[in-house]
Parts: sequence; structure tokens; C-alpha cells
Amino acid sequence: MAEPELLLDSNIRLWVVLPIVFITFLVGVIRHYVSILLQSDKKLTLEQVSDSQVLIRSRILRENGKYIPKQSFLMRKFYFNNQDDGFFKKTKRKVVPPSPMTDPSMLTDMMKGNVTNVLPMILIGGWINWTFSGFVTTKVPFPLTLRFKPMLQQGIELLSLDASWVSSASWYFLNVFGLRSMYSLILGQDNGADQSRIMQDQMSGAAMAMPADTNKAFKVLEKELGD
Repeated sequence: MAEPELLLDSNIRLWVVLPIVFITFLVGVIRHYVSILLQSDKKLTLEQVSDSQVLIRSRILRENGKYIPKQSFLMRKFYFNNQDDGFFKKTKRKVVPPSPMTDPSMLTDMMKGNVTNVLPMILIGGWINWTFSGFVTTKVPFPLTLRFKPMLQQGIELLSLDASWVSSASWYFLNVFGLRSMYSLILGQDNGADQSRIMQDQMSGAAMAMPADTNKAFKVLEKELGD
């Protein structure tokens, strides 16, 4: 015998579904502008700027060298790859990994990230879970297995409820990661409201914190240009 279809009151759409979407979007916009206010400019040394320009010049030479006279290409290649005093041969940089214990700005940036990203999601998520507790908000348009129930039905403990239904708490988290197109449309591509991009940045934060080994980059470009 087929189970009767569950019908939702239209008031749930007006007083639960849409308010959660509006609150989530508004918090994301506020987070974007707060992150702009708290953003600190990264200080670059003259050596870092110089090395980055050299790397760009060498890549441009490798990719577009065929469009300039052969003598001009060889002169530029000689500047980089000369065995005696070529830039890639004589230049050695000392790479010092930054440490939070010696660089207070790293700790400050971590605290700013927690304040603007993690804390609002916890507070707003907890408030929504408490205010709209027990509501079924919507249903995904395709069948799902029971393994999706813990993800889509947070706060609802009904074994008989189909796994396609979404609770209010889960609806909030779906909006947190699903409004990125709206944020990009209104705030631009590189915005501080896109929670999925922020999560990716945090996951790669450890790798990004380590400075690029300029010496290895020099060796790679030296081989690409040829001896």
C-alpha cells in the first residue's frame, strides 16, 4: 500500500522557507562587507616583487620568443641562462617559512577569518535550528536513499518520513552553500560571502601559508628556456 503524499501548509513557505533564504543571503552580504573592512593588505618585499616580475618575463619569453628576432631572443635567454653570471645561475634566495609565533599578523588573520566566517554560521545556524525547529520545508525533486536522512533532515527524527524531504536546519545549510550564484551576481565573483569558496581557501590555507620556493621556480624556468 502506497504511503499518503505529505502536503505542506502554504504558511510554511511564507514564514519558514523564504525567511531562511532571506536571512542566509543577508548574513552573507554583511559578511562580505565586514571582511572587506577587516581585510589587511599583505606586505611584499622589494625582493619578492622583483622575483615575481622576473618569473613573468621568463615565461613570456618562453611562450612568445618565436615572435621576436632570433638575436633578440638569444640576448634575453643569455641574461637568464648564462653559465657564468646568468640571473637563474647566480641568484639564490633564502626561503624562511612563516611561523604564527613570530608573525602576529598570521594569528590576527586567523582570528578575523573565524569572526567573519565560522562564528556567524554557528550563531545563525543555532538560532534558525531553535526558531524553526521541527519544520519540514521542501522536498528534493528526486528520490534519495535513507543515507541522506541525517544530512537533509537535521532536527527531525521520523523514520517513516521519506528521505527526500528537507528540514529547516538542513534547508539553512543548503542555502549557505547554494547561494553562491546570487552572491556572484550581486557582489561579483571574488566576494567574501561565498561560503564554499571560503571553505576551500581554509582547506588550502596551510599550503598557501608556505612561501613559494623561488629557487625551484628559477630552476624550472631555466630548464624550460634551455641551456
